[in-house]
Amino acid sequence: MPTPKTNPGNFFEDFRLGQEILHAVPRTATEGDVALYIGLTGSRFALPSSDSFAQSIGLAGAPIDDLLAFHLIFGRTVADISLNAVANLGYAVGKFGVPLYPGDTIIAQSKVIGLKENSNHETGIVYVHSVGRNQAGEVVLDYVRWVMVKKRDKHAPTPETHVPQLPAALDVGEFEVPAELDLSNYDDELAGSPFLWDDYAVGEKIDHVDGMTLEESDHMTATRLYQNNAKVHFNQHTEGQGRFGRRLIYGGHIISLARALSFNGLANAFRIAAINGGRHVNPSFAGDTIYAWSEVLEKIEIPGRKDIGALRLKTIATKDDPCAAFPGPDSTGKYPESVVLDLDYTVLMKRRG
Repeated sequence: MPTPKTNPGNFFEDFRLGQEILHAVPRTATEGDVALYIGLTGSRFALPSSDSFAQSIGLAGAPIDDLLAFHLIFGRTVADISLNAVANLGYAVGKFGVPLYPGDTIIAQSKVIGLKENSNHETGIVYVHSVGRNQAGEVVLDYVRWVMVKKRDKHAPTPETHVPQLPAALDVGEFEVPAELDLSNYDDELAGSPFLWDDYAVGEKIDHVDGMTLEESDHMTATRLYQNNAKVHFNQHTEGQGRFGRRLIYGGHIISLARALSFNGLANAFRIAAINGGRHVNPSFAGDTIYAWSEVLEKIEIPGRKDIGALRLKTIATKDDPCAAFPGPDSTGKYPESVVLDLDYTVLMKRRG
């Protein structure tokens, strides 16, 4: 028999604690990626939208949107980690490093840091630490995620359970602030809002007001743009026979929509420094309308910088549920079915003076 030439993807029992994977298909980011990302998400943040704005604050040009960089790196990992996923469950300790620019090439690698078989013996949770680097070897993104993966054989033996202990948030000393960044000429009128770091208060809640309806064409194009080939997102033939009867929206697309919607209220949050934690609470499907609201969890001063501060935010995204009432968990911690995303992340913002 000839050796099979195709790759069915890894199932849960194929993973081993400590396993290291160099992911195939390096990806060069382009201005075409940037334009298509804006078309898919409606993102309006000034820094990744304008070379002249970026140059006015000391950068060489407009960097790739932080979440577009995230998706391009995430997409490298799918074929090895989550091709046979049931669902991507959550994220932690995500650190954004050097900016990614059009023309840069990203390479990703991952290490398996945790495994836990589910009680049904049909799936298990795989924890991976993934790093994306540019062509110079500089870290663009370093993060942990965990994903529920099918077993090939429910009777197959699996390794002993190991669930990694992860910090609740990235420490301020780990934030990457480009040394060349100079906000003395930052133009908040061009950025879209007069509200700077000083104007926000811990505990403040912001309804981002606007909604965006998910279309099949949007999420399919986004999934293909990132070369994310997880079957749950692109194969209606198989997913039509699954538990939902339809394709799941890639959870990262929901994160991007929530971030894009947050421009209305957080327009000066020009860079994401960290993804502290997050989870996809409920699935989303084409036809759902996504709304979002954010709460300021913490105001953080950046050591050695008086022109930049950080806001730690919790952003909640919902489907078909406007956020004026700030829907969140009940007294037991359970979210309503309309909540699809709970994201804890930290952004950089201009300070006064």
